[in-house]
Amino acid sequence: MPRFLLLYALAWAGAAIAYVPFLSILLPVRVAGLAGAADVSWLAYIAFAGAIAASAGHIAFGYFSDITGNRRGWICAGLILSCTLLFAITRARDLPTLIALIVGWQLALNMMLAPLAALAGDCVPDAHKGLLGGLMAFAPGLGALSGAAVTIPGLALPDARLALVAGIVACCVIPVLLVRLPPRVPDPPVAHDAGPRHLWQGAMPRMWVARLAVQIAEAALFAYLFVWLRSIDPAMSDNQTARVFSAVLILSAPLALLAGRWADRQERPLLPLVLCAAISACGLAGMALSGTLQTAIAAYALFGIASSVFLALHSAQTLRVLPRSDRRGRDLGLFNLTNTLPSLIMPWLTLALVPWFGFTGLFVVFAALALGAGLLLVPLARRT
Repeated sequence: MPRFLLLYALAWAGAAIAYVPFLSILLPVRVAGLAGAADVSWLAYIAFAGAIAASAGHIAFGYFSDITGNRRGWICAGLILSCTLLFAITRARDLPTLIALIVGWQLALNMMLAPLAALAGDCVPDAHKGLLGGLMAFAPGLGALSGAAVTIPGLALPDARLALVAGIVACCVIPVLLVRLPPRVPDPPVAHDAGPRHLWQGAMPRMWVARLAVQIAEAALFAYLFVWLRSIDPAMSDNQTARVFSAVLILSAPLALLAGRWADRQERPLLPLVLCAAISACGLAGMALSGTLQTAIAAYALFGIASSVFLALHSAQTLRVLPRSDRRGRDLGLFNLTNTLPSLIMPWLTLALVPWFGFTGLFVVFAALALGAGLLLVPLARRT
C-alpha cells in the first residue's frame, strides 16, 4: 500500500502539472501573442468554454470508467490524447480554432482525471484516506513549481515548453499505469441501524455544498489576491504576491500530511475539515479587517493554508461517503462541479459586492460561507 500511495500521489501531481502551468502561464502568453489588446476577452471566452467542457467531461468519463470497469485504460487514453492536443494548440492561429482545441484538450484531460480520481476509491481503504489526502496536497505546489521551471529564460522556446509539460506529465502518470494495483476495497456491509453505510447516510450533499463554499472563496483569492493587496499598499509588486502565494502552497502541503495522518490514527476523518473551515473563516474575517499590508498577508496566509488543507483532505475523505462503488467515477464527476462552478459564480459575486462594499464586504461573505461549510460538517464529524 505505501508504494501505491506514493505512485498515486505522483500521478495526481502529474495531473496538476498537466493544467496549472498551461492555464496560468503558457495559455495567457500564447493568447496575448495572438490577440494583442483583445487578450482579456479571448481568455474569458476560452475559460468559459473550458469550464463547461471540463465539467461535462469529468462526469461522462468517470461514468464510462464505471461501466467498463477499466480505469487505467481510460487514464492511458486521456494521457495520450491530452498530450497530443497540447502540441496541436501550437498550430492555432484564430480564436475559434483555439477554443475548439482547448475544449478537446479539456475533454481529454478529464478522460485521464476522472478515472484517476476514482482509482483511489477503488484501491485505498478508509484507514489510509487521511494519508492519501495529505499526499495529494503536494500536487498544487508541484504544479506551480513546474510552471516556474518550464519558463526559465533560455530553457525552451514557447512551443517547446508545451512539449516539456507533456513529458513531465507522462513521467508522473505512467508509473501508476504499470504498478500492480492493491486489492479492490470491498463495499461496506449493509446495516439497518448502524455500520458504515448508515454512518454516512446523507453525507454526500453536505460534503458537496461545504466544498463549494470553500472553493468559491479560494477561487476569488486566486484571481484577486494581487488586486486586493495593491489596494492596501500600491507598492506591492506581482513578484511579492507570487512569493506569498507560493509560500502558502509550500506550507500547506506538510500540514495536510500531518493532519491526514492524525485523522487516520485517531479515526476522526472529518474533524480536520471542520477545524480547517473554521480557521479559514477566521482568516477571511481578518482579511476583511486588515488595514496594513503585514496584517493582510498574515490573514491571507491563515486562510490560504487552512483552505488548502481543507480541500486536499476533503478530496480524499469524499471517497468514503459516496453511496455506490459501481458509480464512483460518475459521483466524483458531480463533486468536480465544485471545482468548476466557482469560476462561473465568483466573477458575478465580486462585481455585485466590491463596487458597493469593497473587498471588506466580499471577505465577510466568504467568511460566512467558510463558517457555514464547517457547520455543515459538524454533524458528520460527531458520528465518527
